[in-house]
Amino acid sequence: MDAPRPDIRIGIYGPDLGVGERHGCGLWPAGVSASIVAAEGVPITLPELNECSWGEVLEGIHGVVVVGTDTLPRRCAADAEALVSWCHDHNVPVLGIDHGLHIINTAHGGTIYSDLPRDLPDALQHRHPPERGLRHAINVMPDTILCTLYGEGEVVVNSEHRRSVARLARGMRIAAQALDGVIEAIESANDWWALGVQWNPTSSTSSGLDIQLFRGLIAACEQRLDGAMDHVEEEATLVAK
Repeated sequence: MDAPRPDIRIGIYGPDLGVGERHGCGLWPAGVSASIVAAEGVPITLPELNECSWGEVLEGIHGVVVVGTDTLPRRCAADAEALVSWCHDHNVPVLGIDHGLHIINTAHGGTIYSDLPRDLPDALQHRHPPERGLRHAINVMPDTILCTLYGEGEVVVNSEHRRSVARLARGMRIAAQALDGVIEAIESANDWWALGVQWNPTSSTSSGLDIQLFRGLIAACEQRLDGAMDHVEEEATLVAK
């Protein structure tokens, strides 16, 4: 009889954006933890690195959400880059939100624009004015992870960012762009499941479609876990022979 699959535990590094708000679709509370629960995962808040290694911190964790903002402290940003690099080396699925996208990109040698209005003056408004709720269209690229989650073509997302990807990192590809060409999502171009989005899929201005990001992350964790369990069973069979 097959052993039951354990609950998928998702580590969260960074602030739980949207807590205390109502998710835009009204079907579940806002926030990263609530979105993971809605996608049938178990959220685990990751501590600061301190004296531990990421291998120790991530013991029993199946996937990671890296959340960031424009004001993320420098030390936390460095630790987040080390976290993303560790996940890459150990094939742990990663979802980056907001500045978490930038962390994925810079951890692999990419660069970012620190101030879109200054660096790309012809770009659309990507940061909401005093009242919240700015949204704009993006184009989801075909044959990408994001395409399997959202569908190909144009969708509308919230926009609350001042920074964006400048030079794309090695091993990454563009998954979505705004109509002005600003990169709105990137993902791994190899077998590692890693996806970063510029919008906030957990806030009161997000849509029900955004839960697909968390479902996709959890599905990737399940696939990785199934592969590991199959490998253990194959080894046990070889030993038995």
